[in-house]
Parts: sequence; structure tokens; C-alpha cells
Amino acid sequence: MASRSTPPCEAVERGLKRRAAEGKDTNIHPACTLMVGRLDDWMKAVALRDGISLTPGYADWAGVATTKKAYSLFKQRGYRARLLVAAYRSHLHWSEFIGGDVILTIPHEWQVLFNNSKVEVKERMQNPVDAKIVSELYDLIPDFRRAYDEDGMSIEEFDGYGATARTLRGFCDHYHELLAIVRDSMIPNPDKKN
Repeated sequence: MASRSTPPCEAVERGLKRRAAEGKDTNIHPACTLMVGRLDDWMKAVALRDGISLTPGYADWAGVATTKKAYSLFKQRGYRARLLVAAYRSHLHWSEFIGGDVILTIPHEWQVLFNNSKVEVKERMQNPVDAKIVSELYDLIPDFRRAYDEDGMSIEEFDGYGATARTLRGFCDHYHELLAIVRDSMIPNPDKKN
């Protein structure tokens, strides 16, 4: 079990090594999820909330920059977990990861858009995000630094981080919507005609 101060990718590695030492199967395929679009959303929300004027389009690169940096660290350290990219907002969340050993959870509607687009299918994973974009985000939005820097936040801070909290709140909202559907199915509202 990972401690509260152990990054998940390191905990996965320790677990795999322990299994191998015990002679157990290590033919598993762990993944670490990065919700790139939710980070972009949070950068936009912070800029709006805090009155930060970003160059148009720069916030759309926050998740890409963070994912590419994480990918580089995973490769350098030989982590066996693969990055899983989720929460698509634009073609950047697909096109910038072409050529990378990543898992892309592309929703059907986005796949249709990508298939019908004129975006050239070519390797881009190794291409760094423009330094001007990273620099502006890094200089103006402290929460970008928290996500981008390797030690930008502790594990204990993660649940309260804006992008995480917004995601968890959204999950809770959808759970309550589901409960309402189940309730209305099991106990139809007598005040309404069928």
C-alpha cells in the first residue's frame, strides 16, 4: 500500500518489484491518469477568477505541457505504469501525444472529429510545448506551477487542488443526477402525469 507521501507511480513500481521478488505474476498493465482537459479548464477558471489576462489559447496547452513533462519523467525513471490521457477538450489532447507510449481514452464523438479533421497524423510527443506558453502560464498562474513542477504539491494537497476539487464535485453532481433517475424510476412522481 502506498503511503500518503509516496507518488502513485513509485508505489506501483515498489509493488511490481515486491510481486516479482515473491515469484508472483507481474504481467499487469498499470496506468496513471492525467485529465488534461480538466487542467486546462482550471487554468481558465483561475485566470477568470483572479483577473489574469492570458494570451488567447495559452490555457489550452496547460494539460499538454504537464502531460509531456510527466511522460518524460516516466521514461527517464523507467516507470512501467503508462500515462492515460483523459478529459478531451481539443485536438491537442490527441495530436500532441501521437507517437507516445500512452493510453488515449478518446470518446467516440472526439474520435469522429479527429478522423474527419485535417490535422496531420504525425509524431509530436517528443516536441516540447513552446517555451513562451509554458513561461507565461508558469509566471502568471501559481496553480500551473503546482501541477507542472515535479514537487509542486504534496499528495495531501492534491484533493484540494482546484482541478481535482472541480472534478470530484462534478462526479458528486452526476451521482446525485443518477440517484434522481433511479428514484423517479422506482417511485414515479405522483404529481406528474405519465
